[in-house]
Amino acid sequence: MTLLSVNNLTKTYGGQPILKNVSFELQKGECLGLVGESGCGKSTLSRCLMRLEDINSGTILLNNKEIHHLSNRKLLPMRKKFQIVFQNPTAALNPKLKIKDSLLNPYLQYGKQVDLRYFSFSSREQFVSELLNIVGLPASFANRYPHELSGGQKQRVTLARAISIEPELVILDEPTASLDVISQRSILHLLEDLRDQLDLSYLFISHDLTAVKELSQRIMVMKQGEVVDMFRTEELFHAQRNPYTKELVSIF
Repeated sequence: MTLLSVNNLTKTYGGQPILKNVSFELQKGECLGLVGESGCGKSTLSRCLMRLEDINSGTILLNNKEIHHLSNRKLLPMRKKFQIVFQNPTAALNPKLKIKDSLLNPYLQYGKQVDLRYFSFSSREQFVSELLNIVGLPASFANRYPHELSGGQKQRVTLARAISIEPELVILDEPTASLDVISQRSILHLLEDLRDQLDLSYLFISHDLTAVKELSQRIMVMKQGEVVDMFRTEELFHAQRNPYTKELVSIF
């Protein structure tokens, strides 16, 4: 079943085309990888999909509902269905808030609009403990501040925050790029476990083809704002791949 459908999405900055007629579908329960070199438009696409930036033309449908033209007020109830995890967890967390407060924010924002299936909310302490547990962190971290955590631990917190309201889609924008190799591996394994446990769908954006290959069922390749190739992961090395895809494969 199609969860996200993007059709002919175009985005320009100062008259310069950044995204050029981007079209793709993401299926429910799938991890779709998006790979391309820095500056090709990957992060701009993520921001457009999250409606953090407006598009010039095209359509974005989530569960067959158009979201590209919705006002902020009308979009608000839909936002609980899609969340994003950014590259830099330090910048993503408010340094003045304890971890427990950062984790509670999304749920408290949406209140009764959130129908929890996998978590429960009998108390704030219990809810935070559940979230920390599922991302492999001890409950005692609830009272810490971001500066007291390592980079990998902070990224686990941002993941816990993203899944706290049980979205259907999580956009992962270079989630391992700022981490050391050991933390990268553990985060990738965690992402795979969370997708299975919580029935999540991912758009996994990265310049790291190795990570994308490990996590994704399908891969989409972007070059200079255009989608130039799309295929099932096991077809990565097929002869009919786009020349740019072959170039990426040769260096990973």
